Amino acid sequence: MLPIGDLNPRRHFPIATVLIIGLNVLVFLYQVMIPEAELQQFILEAGVIPYEVTNRFGPDVAQDLLTCMFLHGSWMHIGGNMLYLWIFGDNIEDWLGTAWFVIFYLAAGIAASLAQVAAGPESTIPTIGASGAIAGVLGCYLVLFPHARVRTVVFLLRFIRFIELPALVVLGFWFVLQFLQGVGSLGAGASGGVAWFAHIGGFVAGVLVGLLVRRSPARKRRSI
Repeated sequence: MLPIGDLNPRRHFPIATVLIIGLNVLVFLYQVMIPEAELQQFILEAGVIPYEVTNRFGPDVAQDLLTCMFLHGSWMHIGGNMLYLWIFGDNIEDWLGTAWFVIFYLAAGIAASLAQVAAGPESTIPTIGASGAIAGVLGCYLVLFPHARVRTVVFLLRFIRFIELPALVVLGFWFVLQFLQGVGSLGAGASGGVAWFAHIGGFVAGVLVGLLVRRSPARKRRSI
């Protein structure tokens, strides 16, 4: 199941969403242009290493909580992340306003990284990617627009179908998958791969923010 668009209209151009996508793309282009040895060092310096967070926390490590969400491991990694951000980010930015959306996005990314740290506090594997921050966007979208129609590609054996599904179904299925994968990864030992608990942590943070702003007296969408 792959979302490719939604039918949720926006009122304003999503400037922050576009700028965040642009920044991610620029950083990734830098990654693919530098030599492999420099790239590995770059990832070590800008990614979040759980062991350093739990044992050597300081300004440099705190900075990694921000820089890590602008790095990606492959074309597929950044492509999938930016697709999700483009589909769901504009409506959240429309609701929160541009400035608050940026704050929310970065906070969700930090929460996601800390969730991954909590799942493996002694790991020395760097965590990179915007997935956790975007998971926060998905969680918030689920709360604010549960009935919005999402254009989705469904793969059934050899058949591909294009259907419209409620966001509650698409994003609910996405979260259940992340949760099951995360639970399944427990006890698997230190190895590279997907940071499932970053996805879970970011999504939960987004849901909490969604509940907060939905119940706020100022429920009307606004733009800054």
